[in-house]
Amino acid sequence: MDNVDMISWLETRIPPLLLLLIAVLGVWWLALVLPQSSLPWWLRQPLAVVLLLTGLVFCLAGLRAFRRVGTTVNPVDPEAASTLVRSGVYRLSRNPMYLGFVFLLLAQAVWLQAPFGLVVVAGFIAWVTRFQIVPEERALRQRFGDEFTAYCAGVRRWL
Repeated sequence: MDNVDMISWLETRIPPLLLLLIAVLGVWWLALVLPQSSLPWWLRQPLAVVLLLTGLVFCLAGLRAFRRVGTTVNPVDPEAASTLVRSGVYRLSRNPMYLGFVFLLLAQAVWLQAPFGLVVVAGFIAWVTRFQIVPEERALRQRFGDEFTAYCAGVRRWL
């Protein structure tokens, strides 16, 4: 398998929840082995809670919007989408569930005082963008055509 085939093979192969778990473990491990920040608890705790709640809101609102219209939430089979969701939180972000995952990782990094965890967050964003979002967008563009193109023109990929 050459490099191009390997990259194509990786598209939508790792479920985003599994990738989130791997990233959570990465942030946790970095918090153990590398120096921590010295944020005071009165700043760290509320900030982590706000990030956590923001992440949960984005994840649940995205899931709810998909359930409301009865389309698939299966990220490894984007071709199965039956409806282009553009309402609710999808007016703010084309990928609110992945955005929610990012907020959850940021909350963890803040809570654990792990500034190097931001490297994991950046890696998560890069991986999800290249191997999940881009293939999803390709499938949605093929399925919904100009409707999806117009949606992309009006709503950002992340926020």
